[in-house]
Amino acid sequence: MSLPAGASVLARVGGGDINEAFRVRMADGSEAFVKTRAGAAPGEYESEAAGLRWLAEPGALRTPRVLELADGYLALEWVQPGYLDGAGIEELGRGLAATHGAGAPQFGGFARSDSGEPARFGSLALSNEPTGDWPSFYAERRLRPLARLAGERGALSQSGILAVEQVCERLPELCGPPEPPARLHGDLWSGNVMAGDDGRPWLIDPSAYGGHREVDLAMLRLFGAPSERVFDAYEEVAPLSEGWEQRVDLYQLLPLLVHALLFGGSYRASAERIAQRYAG
Repeated sequence: MSLPAGASVLARVGGGDINEAFRVRMADGSEAFVKTRAGAAPGEYESEAAGLRWLAEPGALRTPRVLELADGYLALEWVQPGYLDGAGIEELGRGLAATHGAGAPQFGGFARSDSGEPARFGSLALSNEPTGDWPSFYAERRLRPLARLAGERGALSQSGILAVEQVCERLPELCGPPEPPARLHGDLWSGNVMAGDDGRPWLIDPSAYGGHREVDLAMLRLFGAPSERVFDAYEEVAPLSEGWEQRVDLYQLLPLLVHALLFGGSYRASAERIAQRYAG
């Protein structure tokens, strides 16, 4: 465990699948949330901090302020938890639309000067090296690498891996009308939407990159959106492209493959079913 200098632990809190997390009192007396783990990759917490700042930049949704970071820990302002109220649910939908609409310089890592830190999903790391279009990025930086890992680890059947490959071949026709890169959270399940004690939302634990906005929305639908009103509020600001309903499962294939690799079980069957549906 690594903590900022002079920090003292007040309580252990939930920190996800691989990190330890604590509520701490900093040396200046303020409270903070600190996530830490031995063996964290160099630059991992720095990348998360940059993602939090990037998502907050448009001013549409809040992210916790970065207080301090090192290779071994990330310290963020403490957010007192609460519950989303009706206004907070609508703020989440409208804020996501505005955040996505703020855009990204490319499909891939959001830093113009390099190819970006890897996207991290638990213990998995996927390249964020940019590509020239969205179907290429989704195939080469997400689905194909996950299918290769699934083959190596026995997380999918051979027919499932073949189906994912066939989906990749069809992505130019499946991905819908071209859109500019959106500013994505990248790991937007309900656990990464935190409610403050004021009833308003915060975004936490991003794996941010430039991608297709329907990816964030599909993942939020898959893993427990706080209300269908989130999506209604989103579309009032930024209507989705024609045929989006037929692409929800296509973009849920990404988190289902990740979960098949990390947890197995029913995620494997769900990923294979969806891949076979879109394989043609």
